[in-house]
Amino acid sequence: MARKTIVYIDGFNLYYGCLKGTPHKWLDLQAFCSLLLAPQYHDIIEIKYFTAPVSARPDDPKQPQRQQLYLRALGTTPIVQTFMGHFLVQRVRLPLVSPPASGPRTVEVLKAEEKGSDVNLATHLLCDAYEQRFEAAVVVSNDSDLVEPISVVRHRLGLVVGVLNPHPEKPAVQLAATATFMKPIRKGAAKHAQFPRFLTDSNGRFERPGDWY
Repeated sequence: MARKTIVYIDGFNLYYGCLKGTPHKWLDLQAFCSLLLAPQYHDIIEIKYFTAPVSARPDDPKQPQRQQLYLRALGTTPIVQTFMGHFLVQRVRLPLVSPPASGPRTVEVLKAEEKGSDVNLATHLLCDAYEQRFEAAVVVSNDSDLVEPISVVRHRLGLVVGVLNPHPEKPAVQLAATATFMKPIRKGAAKHAQFPRFLTDSNGRFERPGDWY
């Protein structure tokens, strides 16, 4: 019998593993998860998507607008909830790999770090497990920082926790050892789980970003 399942998606891990550099960023998460999880084993009741607001860059000033359109698209899918972390941008000085014989051996760079998504995901996973909101959880990530919360849910609460890995070429060994199962995300799955070009919500009709074709 299919287990009542909640899916927890690390948005940036999914993006860099499966979507960056592809024309498949207009991803329907419900269709995507349904392709990856067999319905005879998983009754998907909720999908939780964890991400952070991106900022405009000199080489990509429209990045925030594209993200807002995508979050709006996700809002048309009732079982998907989005939870936002934040970015921390700071100046740091780092050593050069091959410093010149004379001159500075370090360089100052702007370092952007996404904060909160993994903690938010772990918190929701643990709270939902203790509140008995699911019979199985599936985590879409390859982040080994999630080993401990997955272990708690599996071994202390006796629940199924699977992992869908967006980075099949370098699976996190600790995650694979801790989860009930770990499966690579199939190439081509995102291609077959796209939203329609046009969508409608309470604010009207909107369209997939033009540079996502």
